[in-house]
Amino acid sequence: MSDTPVQTSATVLTVRQVQDYHAITLVAPAIAERFRPGQFVALAVGGEHSGRLVRRCFGVYEVKSDYGGTVELVFADTEPGTAWLAGLRSRDQVDVVGPLGRPFRLPRDPVGCLLVGGGPGGAALFALADTLRRRGCPVHFLLGGPAARQVFGSRMAHRIGDSATVVTGDGSMGERGAVPEVMPRVVAETGADVVYACGPTNLLRSVTRIATEHGLPSQVSVEEFLQRTGACGIGTCMTCVLPVHGEDGVTRMVRACADGPVLRGDRVRWGDLGTIPFDALGAPRVLSAMEGGPA
Repeated sequence: MSDTPVQTSATVLTVRQVQDYHAITLVAPAIAERFRPGQFVALAVGGEHSGRLVRRCFGVYEVKSDYGGTVELVFADTEPGTAWLAGLRSRDQVDVVGPLGRPFRLPRDPVGCLLVGGGPGGAALFALADTLRRRGCPVHFLLGGPAARQVFGSRMAHRIGDSATVVTGDGSMGERGAVPEVMPRVVAETGADVVYACGPTNLLRSVTRIATEHGLPSQVSVEEFLQRTGACGIGTCMTCVLPVHGEDGVTRMVRACADGPVLRGDRVRWGDLGTIPFDALGAPRVLSAMEGGPA
C-alpha cells in the first residue's frame, strides 16, 4: 500500500442528513486503502461548468470495505460549495484527492485516550477511536456543541467508547455547559494519558490549555482552520499557514494541509493564528519584502 495520495472520480453512494449536518459516502477504493485516521480529502465542487475553483477539505468519518472501498465525510452546509455537495445524488461523480496530510500519531503501548470533539469536525475522531481500540487502548469521548443537533456521533460514542460525556450549551443533550468546563473533571475520572481533539479552533485552544495544565500530551486536528483558509489541500497555495514553535524554540510557519492537519497542540501559537509573528523564522525578510524594502 502506497502513502501517495491519488486523484480520482468518486461515485456518490449516499447523501444523508444527520442532525444539522450532511454525511456523504463516496466509492473511492484507492483512497480508502491508503487512509490513516486524521488525514483528509479535498473535493472539487460545483461541477465541470462551475467557476468554483477552490477545493473543499474534510476529515474522514469512516472507511469501509463495501464496494471495494468507501469513504464517508461529514460536513455542515454553510456556503454554495457545501450546498452543492449536499444536493448530490446517488451515482453522481465527484473529483477527489486524498488521503492528504499527516495522520494522528498512535501510542506505542495501550494508554488511556481522551477524544474531544465539537461540531462536524468531531466526526474525524471515530476512525481514530476504532484504530486505538484495536491497539488495546481505553477510549473515552467528550463531545460538545451549542445544542443537541450540533453534537455529532453521541450515540456512536456511547456504543464504542469506554465512557462518553456529552455537553450542550442549552442542556438539550447530556450535561448543560461547555467542553472546557467539564474537561478537567473528565480527565480526572478517566485517568487519560493522552488527548486527541478535532473541532472548532477555539475549542482546540481550550483543550490544549487544559491538557497542558494536567501534564498531558495533546494532538489536535486543525481541520476547521484548514477549511477556512485552504485553497488547494496539497501544500502549494500557502494560504493555510499557521505559526508553530519547534523543539528548538524557533517559530516557523507551517501548512495546515501538508504539515498538518494533525499537530501537537502545545506547539501551536493559538493567539497568533492568521498572522506571521515578528519572531517567526523568516518573518523580517517577508515583512521587508512586503513593505518594498530589500528582500
